[in-house]
Amino acid sequence: MEAIKELMNMASLFIIPAMLLFIPLYGLFKRVPVYEVFVEGAKEGFDIAVMIIPYLIAILFAIGMFRASGAMAFLMDGLRPALSFVGIPPEILPMAIARPLTGSGATAILVDIVNENGPESLISRMAAVISGSTETTFYVIAVYFGAIGVKKIRHALVVGLIADVTAILLAIYVVKWLFG
Repeated sequence: MEAIKELMNMASLFIIPAMLLFIPLYGLFKRVPVYEVFVEGAKEGFDIAVMIIPYLIAILFAIGMFRASGAMAFLMDGLRPALSFVGIPPEILPMAIARPLTGSGATAILVDIVNENGPESLISRMAAVISGSTETTFYVIAVYFGAIGVKKIRHALVVGLIADVTAILLAIYVVKWLFG
């Protein structure tokens, strides 16, 4: 178990620098004008960011109302026995609910969890892994699909939510296995 932890720690030190080096080098190898393509993508990203601001404000407002109304606390208290029975800490529930909705709202919840439980706690680690391994499914559908005019989302929502639930459960149990 210690060998796995040590290997993960070592790999985490090199993964991002390796990607930052590999991607431009691969582009140069394929004779892509890397800088020009990067600037073009940044321009498009800015235009999209301006278009999605109304959707983002609506999602953040809805999450803020849900938390401020006490509905989140009520939901946590109601589900506490069932979650405890299957080995899921109820304190993770706000993160599991918010993450498919919005990344920034989930980040705020992650900060609250870390401040409340400490950065080395099992719950903080679970919340961090959930944050990194799930997608903001409703955000993606509302903002990006809305920005490009997609009206029929078909199976995107179902598949996205199945992936989120799977990632949340795996995050909880893998963190328990590694650090519990």
